[in-house]
Amino acid sequence: MNYETSVKAETSTAIQSDLAYAQDGEARSRRKLIVLGAALLALVLAIAAYFFFNSEAAPVAAADDDSELSVVTVIAPGSSTVVGEITASGTIAARRELPVGVVGEGGRVISVPVDAGDWVRKGQVLAVIDRSVQGQQLRAQEAQIKVARADAALAQSNLERSLQLVERGFVSQADVDRLTATRDSAAARVDVAQAQYRELQARNARLNVVAPEAGLLLARDVDPGQTVSSGSGVLFRIARGGEMEMLARVSEDQLAALSTGRSAKVTPTGSDKIFSGQIWQISPMIDPQDRQGTVRVALSYAPELRPGGFATAVINGGEITAPILPESAILSDKEGDYVYVIDEEDKARRRGIVTGIVTANGVAINSGLDGSEWIVLRAGGFLTDGETIKPNRQTVAER
Repeated sequence: MNYETSVKAETSTAIQSDLAYAQDGEARSRRKLIVLGAALLALVLAIAAYFFFNSEAAPVAAADDDSELSVVTVIAPGSSTVVGEITASGTIAARRELPVGVVGEGGRVISVPVDAGDWVRKGQVLAVIDRSVQGQQLRAQEAQIKVARADAALAQSNLERSLQLVERGFVSQADVDRLTATRDSAAARVDVAQAQYRELQARNARLNVVAPEAGLLLARDVDPGQTVSSGSGVLFRIARGGEMEMLARVSEDQLAALSTGRSAKVTPTGSDKIFSGQIWQISPMIDPQDRQGTVRVALSYAPELRPGGFATAVINGGEITAPILPESAILSDKEGDYVYVIDEEDKARRRGIVTGIVTANGVAINSGLDGSEWIVLRAGGFLTDGETIKPNRQTVAER
C-alpha cells in the first residue's frame, strides 16, 4: 500500500513539472514574437518616413537642378526636293492580246506551221484547213461561168442576125426585142456565175486561219487532225508587235499621286535584269475589296518578260519639296501620325502631320511642318505632351 502511494506521488510531481516547463516555453515564444513584430513595425515606419521626407524635397531639387531633366536629341529638318519612288508588285501581260479563231465554216485541220513563241507576219497562215470539197465546188463554178458565157455569145449572135433581117422584113420588131432580152439575160447570168465563183474563192480563203497582225505567238490550242468550226473558240493568241506591260497594283493614295507618262523600272521575279517602261494607263476604278488600283506600265519585248509572271516595279513618284524626317521621329496612334515639337520653353508639344512618299532619306511630310521646327528625333514614345526636356540639338548633316 505505501509503495503504490509513493509511486503515484512521484508521477504526479513529474507531470506538474512538465506542464510548468511547457508553459514557460510558450511564454518565451510569445515574447520573441512581440519583439520581432515591434522591430518590423519600426522598419516600416522608418521607410515610410524616408519616402515622405524625400518626396517633399524632390520638387524643390528638380526645380533648382536641370540635371534631372531628360536629354533628348532634336533636329530641324528644313525642306528638301526629292524624287519620290513607289514600289509595287504585279503581273506581266501582253499589252494588246489578239485572240484568233476560225472565221469561215471550218473543217479538218491538216497543218499547223507555227508554234508558241514564234514571230508571225500579218496575214501569215497559222492553220491550214482541208478544202478538197470546196475545191470541187470551185471547179464546178468555173464550168458554170463557161456555160453562161457560151449562152451569152449565142444570144448575141442571134440578135445580130435578126437586126440584119429586120430591114428586109423577114423579122419583126417584136422578135428583135425578144432576142435583145435573151441576150441581156445571158450576159447577166455570166455576171452571176462570176460573182458566185468569187464568193467560193473568198470562202476558201477564209478556211485557213491567218494572223490578223504581226506579233509574238503566245499560245497555240490546235493540232493537225482536229476538226474546228466557228464555235471552236480561240485557237491562237498573239501579242501584237510583241509589246508587253506590267499590271502594277498600288494603293488608293499612291494611285492619286501618279499620272501617265511617268517612268518605271520593272524587275521580273527570278531575274536580275531591269527593264525600263512608262505608265500608259491608270485604272479609273478602285477595287472595293483591297482598296487598290491598277497601273499599266508599257514595256518593249524581251524574252525575260513572260506573260503571267510576277514582277516588281519602282515607279517615279515625281519631285516634291517638303521636310524629310526619319521614321524614328514619326509616331502614330488612333488619332493619326504625329511628332513632338520643342517650343521656346523646351517643352515637347504634340503636333499632327500628314506623311507623303517614302524616300531613301526618310518620309516626306506633306503638311503639319514647315521644316524650321525642332523635332524629337528618337524616343518620342516615352514623352508626354507638355513635358520639359533638355534638348540636344543636331543639324541634319550630323545625323
